[in-house]
Amino acid sequence: MLTLTSKRRRELKALAHDINPVVIIGKIGLSASIISELERGLSSHELIKIKIQIDDREARKELFEEICQQLGAAPVQQIGKILVIYRPKLDAADKPPVTPTPNKKKNWPRRTKRSFQS
Repeated sequence: MLTLTSKRRRELKALAHDINPVVIIGKIGLSASIISELERGLSSHELIKIKIQIDDREARKELFEEICQQLGAAPVQQIGKILVIYRPKLDAADKPPVTPTPNKKKNWPRRTKRSFQS
């Protein structure tokens, strides 16, 4: 299981905010097909959300740890029945992580009311 610094975890939480859950785990729990789907999601996206339909809080926590152990991923966040996990891509492991820059509006010179009157 990977470990993350608090700064990196905060960045990943911000990136995961707009992501929809990739896999929904029912009350039956983990199966081989669910693990393979999680593996496929992590290999293509690096950061995924999982929704769990289990009501027991302790069972969700144990399932979260088990998923991270089996996939070699890092737990990012658990809010209720939503889990966020992260595993860097194999070819991108040696590259530094890329964080998106916020879109900033360019400050063009604004025209005033007087400039239109001439």
